Amino acid sequence: MVQKSLTLPDSQDLIDKIHFDSKEGKIWLGEQRMILIHSAVMGLLRKELIDTLGVERAKGLLMRFGYHSGIRDAEFAQKLRPDMTTSEAFMVGPQLHSIEGLVKVTPTALDFDVEKGDFYAEFDWEHSHEVDNHIANYGLSSEPICWALCGYASGFTTFYMKRQVLFKETQCAGTGAENCHIVGKTTEEWGDDDDTEKYLLPDPIIEELLALQHEVSELKNQFLNTESENDVLLNSVGDSQAFKNTCHLIKKAATSKVTVLLQGETGVGKEAVAKGLHTNSDRVKEPFIAVNCACIPPDLIEAELFGVEKGAFTGATQTRAGKFERANQGTIFLDEVIELSPRAQASLLRVLQESELERVGDTRTRKIDVRVIAATNEDLEKAVQEGRFRADLFYRLNVYPIIIPSLRERSEDIPLLITHFLKKYCAQYNKKTPGVSDRAMQALTQYKWPGNIRELENMIERGVILTDNNHLIDLANIFPSLSEPSHPLNVINSLGHLCEKAPLCERREMPDVEEMLNENFSLEALEKQLINKAMNQTNNNISKAARKLGLTRPALAYRLKKIQENK
Repeated sequence: MVQKSLTLPDSQDLIDKIHFDSKEGKIWLGEQRMILIHSAVMGLLRKELIDTLGVERAKGLLMRFGYHSGIRDAEFAQKLRPDMTTSEAFMVGPQLHSIEGLVKVTPTALDFDVEKGDFYAEFDWEHSHEVDNHIANYGLSSEPICWALCGYASGFTTFYMKRQVLFKETQCAGTGAENCHIVGKTTEEWGDDDDTEKYLLPDPIIEELLALQHEVSELKNQFLNTESENDVLLNSVGDSQAFKNTCHLIKKAATSKVTVLLQGETGVGKEAVAKGLHTNSDRVKEPFIAVNCACIPPDLIEAELFGVEKGAFTGATQTRAGKFERANQGTIFLDEVIELSPRAQASLLRVLQESELERVGDTRTRKIDVRVIAATNEDLEKAVQEGRFRADLFYRLNVYPIIIPSLRERSEDIPLLITHFLKKYCAQYNKKTPGVSDRAMQALTQYKWPGNIRELENMIERGVILTDNNHLIDLANIFPSLSEPSHPLNVINSLGHLCEKAPLCERREMPDVEEMLNENFSLEALEKQLINKAMNQTNNNISKAARKLGLTRPALAYRLKKIQENK
């Protein structure tokens, strides 16, 4: 192993990533939402845990709390300092410990090799918030008491090293020492007699209690509603009122033969609803045939739907049953029904009214028993008024209309849908992705979703593919077009960092956009001013200036080139 530098790098890049959004009531560290809490209140929570659970369980809970916090910051560290040395990047952990007001950290020994997995470190801690709170509530302790802080150091280093590393306090100010001192080594180096690792494991009693509570809750739900409405949509996820209303309508229609017209924007999951209707009907053992009418040429659509006799037209070299005959006794789903030709509309009307059809080129009438579910993302009533759709067919299809809500109307379901798609694509691509960043989640819940659930699914699939194992999916991997240098949203992104990048003591609220626009505002001029300021502050270092502006290096280089060309 090579001894790493003990000099802490400049922490301004970390401070620049802290953003106070008082209008929204949020504090950001990069893409993760943070909170400010009174240290004394945390001390009261710690005391409550000790008095309620006992020292051992409280210690384990607080160590795990710190451990997961360290993991989040380690992921942030790898993204923030990709161009720095491993030791400089590693120092994000100790520096954030200080910046976040938890403890003052001074490295005294640091020796590690990420590739080989070797690690040894020692740090001095001063002004530990855990020490202050413990002494205030209990006085001096006989044992080290910086539990959450040790958990943080262990979690951060474990994530960074990609193997289990544990930190222990060898002296603690909470026991009367001048300052705290911690030592970090791999679990193998600590040896089998060390029991620190057990505190990082979930408490079996608490886990069992939570499992029993969940089981009781599930049993209550089953008792109150033996036919869960959420089972109706086997391929859908949601708990919003709009979703439940749709489920209720589908549940009522599922057991009947009524023709259903599904309406809604593209990507809302109309085929999933149709399959749910079929699956929950008494026709579940019979065929379910899905047809996208827009994908079939107008001159072939009748033959595809109703069948064709040999020789009926050029190319009809054999007799063939259509989709309706194949769906006999079952369900047929006609998506984009508005695309049916006038002749096909007339034939469909006959099927709905008389339950019979004729193949193209045949004179024999065939009886058919098919449950029809039609769907469209256009206004059929308007199409009738414009003469593009038969009025009598519309009235026959519109017996039981169901409007499927857009994702904008059920935004509270987005986190559930994200979890559902993460599980699906992590299994498909053999990845471990714990979730999306807080900033990405905010963007996903505020996005207008023109492509609805299908668009969300595609975004999550792309995010899983682009994100490294055990990392949260960040905003750039959800909306990759934002990384394009010429993307107009990058300009807005730069504008959004106007206050975020200012020193904490000088940070102000973002200027009111309407006021700016009323003052002959020039977006191009503001962007140029921001870029020039960032370049001056970093002595024309493009990489550092890009980090200040929240841009990639290529994005900033592209803008600099444009500025030079326009001189």
